[in-house]
Amino acid sequence: MAWRGARDARALNFHRFRPRLLDTLAGYDRQRALTDIGAGITVGIVALPLAMAFAIASGLKPEQGLITAIVAGFLTSALGGSNVQIGGPAGAFIVIVYGILQRYGLTNLLISTALAGVLLFAMGWFKLGALVRYIPITIIIGFTNGIAVLIGLSQLKDLLGLSIDKLPADFFSQIGALASHIGSFNPLAFAIGVACVGGLFLWPRLFAGGVLPERLIEVSQLKMVSRVPGPVIALVSMTLLAWWLKLPVETIGSRFGGIPRSLPELALPPFSWDSAKQLLIPTLTIALLGAIESLLCARIADNLTELPRHDPNQELMAQGVANMVSPLFGGMPATGTIARSVTNVRAGATTPIAGIVHALTVLLVVLVAAPLALHVPLAALAGILLFVAWNMGEWHEFARLRHFSVQYRTILVGTFLLTVIVDLTVAVQVGLILACVFFIYRMSTLFTVKPHDSTELPPGVQVFELFGSLFFGAVGKIEALPAQLPAGTRAVVLEMHRLVLLDTSGLDALQQLHRTLKKQAIGLVLAHVNEQPLSLIGRSGFAAILGEEAIVPTVAGAFDQRPEG
Repeated sequence: MAWRGARDARALNFHRFRPRLLDTLAGYDRQRALTDIGAGITVGIVALPLAMAFAIASGLKPEQGLITAIVAGFLTSALGGSNVQIGGPAGAFIVIVYGILQRYGLTNLLISTALAGVLLFAMGWFKLGALVRYIPITIIIGFTNGIAVLIGLSQLKDLLGLSIDKLPADFFSQIGALASHIGSFNPLAFAIGVACVGGLFLWPRLFAGGVLPERLIEVSQLKMVSRVPGPVIALVSMTLLAWWLKLPVETIGSRFGGIPRSLPELALPPFSWDSAKQLLIPTLTIALLGAIESLLCARIADNLTELPRHDPNQELMAQGVANMVSPLFGGMPATGTIARSVTNVRAGATTPIAGIVHALTVLLVVLVAAPLALHVPLAALAGILLFVAWNMGEWHEFARLRHFSVQYRTILVGTFLLTVIVDLTVAVQVGLILACVFFIYRMSTLFTVKPHDSTELPPGVQVFELFGSLFFGAVGKIEALPAQLPAGTRAVVLEMHRLVLLDTSGLDALQQLHRTLKKQAIGLVLAHVNEQPLSLIGRSGFAAILGEEAIVPTVAGAFDQRPEG
């Protein structure tokens, strides 16, 4: 029985769980370790404000974002399939998490996250990582831009300093709530947020040349300052400004009471099968978005380095473990993060050690400097997220729409609008349906049936050349053939050298054509049939019905058969 179980496991062909970390440790030396540690510390500093901002924007406490960065960030790097991928809370999850939180509550959010982790692990285990790549780029651009708009909209409350207890989850209700509370506008909060956004745009350009004198840039102290990430500069400067001037703006301390200086205790959220059944859509949404974002981020990171490319299945398994464990500490959903992964690459990281150091850096800051977060203005975090949303969107794609087909525009704009107005899951589903419909239509137009114009054909023989794929979307062109035959036709030859694909619907159309022609005493001959169509014709029994003499290697050979029906 043991050998039978082993044979079944091999037949199912599960992905072998092997973290990339194990492969990268071979030949690991002191120089690479120092480089990875430096990169990890840099990314950890960048992750601090982003983790808090993502959590607050999602309707959670700031420490839940930090916990996710620590736990999920550590597990993603330790168990993942990429050398440089950084995991943690992501901007793409803000809208999803906020909606689930408002509709189902925190406990069910944690359960959905853990269940999504199980799905992600299963996707990697069953080697489904490559399937994510089949989602059309139009859908990815559409929902990414849509999420960016929703992130920006969700931050207007804190940017404007509006007194809104709880912002609604859906698009139009959010606009209505913002408009109805515009009277509570706080100009000081707005100034902090705008200064934060402006500073983030200006910071990397200050040292790019042409803004500051080169003689000034060469000063060693300025060189060191230029390496500090923009979000950290913005957060620290705006926090010090608000604290020193005692500005009347909302802070992390005034809203949340501060951040604990320790990790929460491990706790299982209360689970029941009845509640799990109600969480199917949230679970699928978190898993789908997590898979797409993670593998998209890993592909971008691959293109920036000469390191071995990521293993998508191992990466999904690691993301699954991270999302199963993070909720046990009260964390939010996690995935691969583009901004932090790119920062990791540019800081010189070569192995997952950098990602592990990044998680430990966040943990160390939480343990040592958590009380300092009390004074962070929420308007500053809103400015950081507005900057993230702007960089997240691929806005130039809207300007390029006029260069593409109506189908491309429909899918991209439709996915974008559905993401903003309805829901991400609905947007992806409708986008995939539209993509399939347009693909079927396009493939059906590429299939052609062309009459042979040669004057050397024997009397009564009609030859038609088939081009493309004869599938369910193109069978109408075969069904229309009998009506095109002139009087006196006694044989029809289908030249199939350029027919690259035949599906069962196309086969059924050929069988129906044969029956129709047979009733009219007209023979059917197939010439130069390619391997795939020939295999299907043989396995279905249609070859036996036609007879060996009706399937010939060349059109010339068909003329000698002279079938009589």
